Amino acid sequence: MCPQHDDCSTRLTKFSGRPQPDEFSPEERSLLLRLAHEAIAATLDQREISLAPPSEHLAEPRGAFTTLYYRGGLRGCVGYVFPVTPLYRTIAESARGAAFDDSRFSPITRGESLELQVSLSVLLPPQPIQAHQIEIGRHGLLISLGPYRGLLLPQVPVENGWGRIAFLEQTCRKAGLPLNAWQAGAKLEAFTAEVFADPK
Repeated sequence: MCPQHDDCSTRLTKFSGRPQPDEFSPEERSLLLRLAHEAIAATLDQREISLAPPSEHLAEPRGAFTTLYYRGGLRGCVGYVFPVTPLYRTIAESARGAAFDDSRFSPITRGESLELQVSLSVLLPPQPIQAHQIEIGRHGLLISLGPYRGLLLPQVPVENGWGRIAFLEQTCRKAGLPLNAWQAGAKLEAFTAEVFADPK
């Protein structure tokens, strides 16, 4: 596993300017989603798969998260914030992590694996941000103070109906910090992502 591992479709855009076109083609999206499923299946079968990126684009280092749903409920979410390995490998490793290493859940069973829905979030690098600049549905948050760090993806406040303050407080909670740590010296960083998932 690469460093900066974290447990955790509207297209999200860069911090400023007009909405950007999708970075990943429908073919690339399908390939990455299939890879996530195959990485989980291969782990269950105790076999190896090739992690050699099939294109230069998918060989670019990127941060990414894999979120797993089973029968409509969250079943695991693991990813890497910072771009330290090729995206193709990051997707496979985060899929395995979400299926088997998310401490909030028991490992995925073979039966469950047949019904999993995968959602992928490919991140742009985090950038410093002021609290009043955070846009719900557009920004994910990374809050850190000393050894404590918490991250929530851009879709989380939308799914939970949170406003900006609740989003900040819940990211502090994820970090194991007081809810007001975002006002008391914690470092705030935001990121955007392109999010895509299996058809429902």
